[in-house]
Amino acid sequence: MALVINHNKPLSTSPLKTSAPLGAALAFLGMEGSLPLFHGSQGCTAFALVMMVRHFREAIPLQTTAMNEISTILGGSEQVEQAILNMTKRAKPKVIGVISTALTETRGEDLAGDLKGIRARHKDLPQLVHVSAPDFEGSLETGWAKAVTAMVDALVTPAPAQATLRRVNILPGVHLTPGDVEMLKEMVEDFGLEPVVLPDLSASLDGHVPDAYVPTTLGGTTLELARGMGRAMLTIAVGEHMRAPAERLNDKAGVPFEVFDRLTGLEAVDRLMVVLSTVAGVVVPAKYRRQRSQLVDAMLDGHFFFGGRAVAVAGEPSFLATYSRLMAEMGAKVVAAVTTLHTPGLSELPAERVIIGDFEDVEDQILEAGGADLVIANSNARLLAGRHGIPLFRAGFPVFDRLGAAHLASV
Repeated sequence: MALVINHNKPLSTSPLKTSAPLGAALAFLGMEGSLPLFHGSQGCTAFALVMMVRHFREAIPLQTTAMNEISTILGGSEQVEQAILNMTKRAKPKVIGVISTALTETRGEDLAGDLKGIRARHKDLPQLVHVSAPDFEGSLETGWAKAVTAMVDALVTPAPAQATLRRVNILPGVHLTPGDVEMLKEMVEDFGLEPVVLPDLSASLDGHVPDAYVPTTLGGTTLELARGMGRAMLTIAVGEHMRAPAERLNDKAGVPFEVFDRLTGLEAVDRLMVVLSTVAGVVVPAKYRRQRSQLVDAMLDGHFFFGGRAVAVAGEPSFLATYSRLMAEMGAKVVAAVTTLHTPGLSELPAERVIIGDFEDVEDQILEAGGADLVIANSNARLLAGRHGIPLFRAGFPVFDRLGAAHLASV
């Protein structure tokens, strides 16, 4: 049992947390023909855009209502309407994700009501999905989960029981890369099932080049597939933060679900194989039986290098659960476990303490432990790793000083 500590620091000198609106925007980038819209200032949007461009090294479609001093005081409903009309005319998106930010949430704007009015006045608009994701509430995981839940609410339609297909819904957590999602889809297909991923970054941010300029997302989950998620046999949610959208999908369409805290390591993937085998009514393919044997051998070999080593892990809660448990399975000791917010399951992680904090807390824990042999975190950890001469394995978001972050697979 880990002791969960929240210092509630009034100042973060070396931030680990990434904002909720960015997480929500990232989720909409997994929808085909999508265009996220931040209802807030230009600066908030520009900062999020730069982070995503540096991480994925792709063109990121992201728009803003560009709130100024006057609209912040008097209200920005007119700017929301004008932005939606301009986007519809110029980019012709299929989905517009309207995301509120701290600026408009603090003012108390009724964005949901504004969107109803806009829809009533203009009949030929694309699908509008509203997400309340203020910066001051939660982190990257929070915004992603809220956006996926909002998509389920707005898009999924209930289906009669006899209309069930050999289909499995996948709700990937924000800690999964496009490479992870691609691998997970392949696993489901190998059991003779059809995977439907919401949202599917593996189809939009996997690094493919279009034949011509596209002003919206290039690939992703189609509206048709999203609306038909109620006809699936099962929903697989990856990461504790995806429990809420899985429950909402179950409430709305009656699709049973399984929540995995991670899909990395023997225990987790064994459970996934049992679930898929049961749903499909087939034995686990020989391909995965052999891969499991290869993994066991690789872990045995790796114990000579990882056994007894001190490791520091920092990131979003589901990211922390994935890598800290993997390190424990490899025989390493997690001497520093730092995350961004309190979520269920943190006390079960294989560490003495889990701290809700920032990179300053990571550094303090390393010093208290007498050093570490490895740091697993995003690229912002390069500063503390460099100061102490500790190797850094870059993972999570953002990774901006190495190529191929989107293709890294931990499943």
